[in-house]
Amino acid sequence: MDLFILKADNSKDLENISLELSKNKFNVIQEEEHFKLMKKKRYGNYYVHILFLIIGLFVTSPALIVNIVYFAYSYLWASPHVLITTELKSEDGENLEFNTMDEVLEKANKLF
Repeated sequence: MDLFILKADNSKDLENISLELSKNKFNVIQEEEHFKLMKKKRYGNYYVHILFLIIGLFVTSPALIVNIVYFAYSYLWASPHVLITTELKSEDGENLEFNTMDEVLEKANKLF
């Protein structure tokens, strides 16, 4: 799971950023007054799924298991998560390292 952190200056900025991410198919997972956690669900590359399905049906059936594992990996661990926050420090008191919107969208639109 990739976690990106975006900085919002105020609650209006927080809403604007979340609206922009919503346009790119991100869904809100958790929301509070000072942060939003969003996730884009990834299911894997459709061509890879079709390839493993054909191999599994016509050549060897363990390829179907590989297809399921690939789907689970894509859905559970390769889906990018974005935390949009107005806070500057973590609970430990350390400064947060913020990402840019370009980094988030690049990862979200990546095929693999």
